[in-house]
Order: sequence, then C-alpha cells, then structure tokens
Amino acid sequence: MSEPAPLLTGHLDGAIRDGRHTMEVRVYYEDTDFSGIVYHANYLRFMERGRTNYLRLLGADHRSLFEETQDEAPGFAFVVRSMTIEFFRPGHMNDVLEIVTTPQEVRGASITLLQQCRRGSDLVVEARVRVAFVSGGKAQRIPKSLRLAMESGRSKVGAADAAGARRQ
Repeated sequence: MSEPAPLLTGHLDGAIRDGRHTMEVRVYYEDTDFSGIVYHANYLRFMERGRTNYLRLLGADHRSLFEETQDEAPGFAFVVRSMTIEFFRPGHMNDVLEIVTTPQEVRGASITLLQQCRRGSDLVVEARVRVAFVSGGKAQRIPKSLRLAMESGRSKVGAADAAGARRQ
C-alpha cells in the first residue's frame, strides 16, 4: 500500500514575504455578535492562527517543535506574556481579513510581534504581542534554529522597509 500524499496547506497557512507573514481569514457568522460585527475576542483567535502559521512556515510547527525540544526543554510552551491591542474599525460577517504578523524584537527567551488585521487598505485591529518560551514553569532560551529564523525574518522586514522608504 502506498503512503498517503502529504497535505499541501500553503493556501491555508499564508506566506512569508519580506519577513512578514500574511494570511487571510474569512469572517463567519460564528465570529460575530448579534449585530453582525466581529466579536472583539475573535481577533485574538485570528492572530493566534497567524502566529501559529508563521512558526509553521519558518519550519517550526508546534508538533515538530515539541518533538525536537523534548530533551532540551521538556514540557515547553509558547505563552503570551503581554499584549497591547487597539481596535480601529469593525469587521463584518463575510469580510476577508488579512492577518499580518511582523517580528519586531527577538530576545533570548521571547519575541515581540506586531500583528495587524486588515481589510484591504483599512487597518481594523493592531496588537503588539510578546510571546515567551517557557519550560518547567520558567522562561527558557528559544531554541537556536527557531531564534535564528525569527531574527532573519526581522532583518528582512527592516531591509524591505528601508527599500520602500528609498523608493518614496
């Protein structure tokens, strides 16, 4: 019997361009309140998907990361340490939102990300999220391969922003 074909999820996971991860999310009825506007807490779910898919596309999906770091940092987890969020415009049922995740700062045991939910050129929600890597209830250094991938993404964002500024 042949092996099943691997699942191709690129269209679901979004893409990383110039160090930024982008993915689309459609707003369903279940995402809205009684008035058809996105319930505020659901933006957190959309952004969590963005962070998860960003890691997956860096080559560090949660499942393989758990397996790789089990000896080095048993029982590890990524935890949201802090989040600042601003709501600018409402999202509505059937909107297609673009979730943009941009690495801002990579430290030994944490990463700070800028996450935006956009509808076309409109900024709907923006959050700064600090995520810590913990094991055994204590902050631990992010595994080197993952930290290097995140730092590389951050430097690509800076280079892309500088190139954009020169063109203006």
